[in-house]
Amino acid sequence: MNLPHQIATLLYCFNADGDVLLLHRSQEPNAGLWSPPGGKLKTEYGESPYACACREAFEEIGMALAPTDLHLTGMVSEHAYAENTHWLIFLFEVRTPLPQLPPPHREGSFGFFSQLALNELPLPKTDREQIWPLFWKHRGGYFAAHCHCHSGGPDIWTLEES
Repeated sequence: MNLPHQIATLLYCFNADGDVLLLHRSQEPNAGLWSPPGGKLKTEYGESPYACACREAFEEIGMALAPTDLHLTGMVSEHAYAENTHWLIFLFEVRTPLPQLPPPHREGSFGFFSQLALNELPLPKTDREQIWPLFWKHRGGYFAAHCHCHSGGPDIWTLEES
């Protein structure tokens, strides 16, 4: 399927109590759902995933980070997500706890949630079914996964590295 490719980062930030920061998105993709903050790489400038994660941390949550403040926990590729884009997503855990909830952002508002509370939130389908379980299992380590998305049937996931 000939679709555009997007490259993005997601930031898994925690407070001192171990609750994860999520953004209630007001814009696409995933408007109305909760997901980690992050954003698209500025590929036209040759931005690296680490540089993107640091830029997004500053823009969205006001946190100045260096690449050494990040741990690459996972990489997820999605084939034909929502039938309109192929995605390559780098999942970074921020090593420094957030001292407080960031203020609302043009892309939505923030909340801290326990791992258990995620079960009650409206999350993107791929996040709920695969990405969050893979993140929790590999936190502190690394994984790579691929999703062949199907709008009319189940997505097919392949764990490529664990």
